[in-house]
Amino acid sequence: MRFSVVDIGYDQRQVDSCLDELGIRLTRLAARAESAGGAGREWDLIRQEATGLCGLLRRLEAGGPGTGRGGAAELEREAAELLARARFELDAAREEARQLREQAYDDALRARREFEAALLDRRRREARADEILGGLPTEPVPADTPTAAAAVTGSGVPAHGRR
Repeated sequence: MRFSVVDIGYDQRQVDSCLDELGIRLTRLAARAESAGGAGREWDLIRQEATGLCGLLRRLEAGGPGTGRGGAAELEREAAELLARARFELDAAREEARQLREQAYDDALRARREFEAALLDRRRREARADEILGGLPTEPVPADTPTAAAAVTGSGVPAHGRR
């Protein structure tokens, strides 16, 4: 950031505008870090640093200690470091997500192949069982042959057990 030099330092409107914009960007970055992180030591550090930078910005706006010309440059440097670290973490998270997506796809393909192989094996066994059973001679059962079902009355009690 470059500011116009005036009689007594830098153009106050430009500095104020820059600080306002930086404050908005820091707030957005802190919100993104909050929503993207959840857990993890690195995200905690990023959140703490973003919170600290927002506090520093508030102190600068209020005219607190460290409001000299170097304060804005320090704030800008810290914000750039924070942004670079957040971008690095985002790239790492994207790479991890890509690898996870590829692994899930590979697992799904493997599971499908295993399922199809098991289904084919079941169909072969079924066909073999039909082939074996189809070759057995069958004799018709005479209608008057007693069966276990014939020995049960309508009440579900065996007929031979009634008195």
